[in-house]
Amino acid sequence: MAGTPVVSPPREVVLVTGLSGAGKSTTLKTFEDLGYEAVDNVPLFLLRPMIGDEASTWAEYREVRRPLAIGVDIRTRDFDVEAIGSLLREVEQVEGLRPRIVFLECDDVVLQRRYTETRRRHPLAVDRPLVDGIALERQLLAPLKERANDVIDTSDLPPGALKTMLFSRYGLAATGLHVFVTSFSFKRGLPREADLVFDVRFLRNPHYDPQLRDLTGRDAPVQSYVAADPDFPEFMQRLTGLLEPLLPRYVTEGKSYLTLAVGCTGGRHRSVFVAERLGQWLDEVGYGTSVRHRELQTPDA
Repeated sequence: MAGTPVVSPPREVVLVTGLSGAGKSTTLKTFEDLGYEAVDNVPLFLLRPMIGDEASTWAEYREVRRPLAIGVDIRTRDFDVEAIGSLLREVEQVEGLRPRIVFLECDDVVLQRRYTETRRRHPLAVDRPLVDGIALERQLLAPLKERANDVIDTSDLPPGALKTMLFSRYGLAATGLHVFVTSFSFKRGLPREADLVFDVRFLRNPHYDPQLRDLTGRDAPVQSYVAADPDFPEFMQRLTGLLEPLLPRYVTEGKSYLTLAVGCTGGRHRSVFVAERLGQWLDEVGYGTSVRHRELQTPDA
């Protein structure tokens, strides 16, 4: 009896693009660490033969086991959104290849600060104000953002957190659903990447205890204080009870990552503790989990 044929997983072809200063270099370096062949700012007329534009070339590339991450932005020679779209449509028609677009987004204010701090010149602000260069770039890249498979906002995302996110989403050995849990302060706004948001401001606040104020939800005294709230046990039971049937449905729908955000007033006590407990539970039930505390990673937290 003939053996069952082995079907190889599709080869990844990831196009990394987005706003200048939003973290493309860090993203490409992370893909390289993940085992991808990473190239940046390849002229479009060279990009096509590098990936392949004929059936024989496609087949040859399909046999290469190493996936490919390509950096493309407005600095790329002969940059043209329509040409990029045409190339991606060709790749989509080839069995054994899976093209994806990762678009890096960022707030204007944050981009302006990054350029000011590094004293770098925006590629479209050579003869115009920085704010105008950023606005023009947004306009030019809008079609790619709309087409992107993954839009990552790096406004409040430190490089380490960006790397962790990319490792979980694009790691070559990653399987199943990976859940990101982040704590945050409502005063500083909702995390942009959040899929589900939970408000724990109803729990009693350690901030008002002078002995606990300078601690965080990672410290045992704060954890004991929050856990002693009469409403905490039932809340955690209901929260995990809500998530338990939802998570398998996300897997069924093909979602590979999910971000849960837990917020309180200052983002340092209650939300941190609940996020830690939620991360522990997710580990126990078998999901890949990463826990991040936004306000503990920023200087002005």
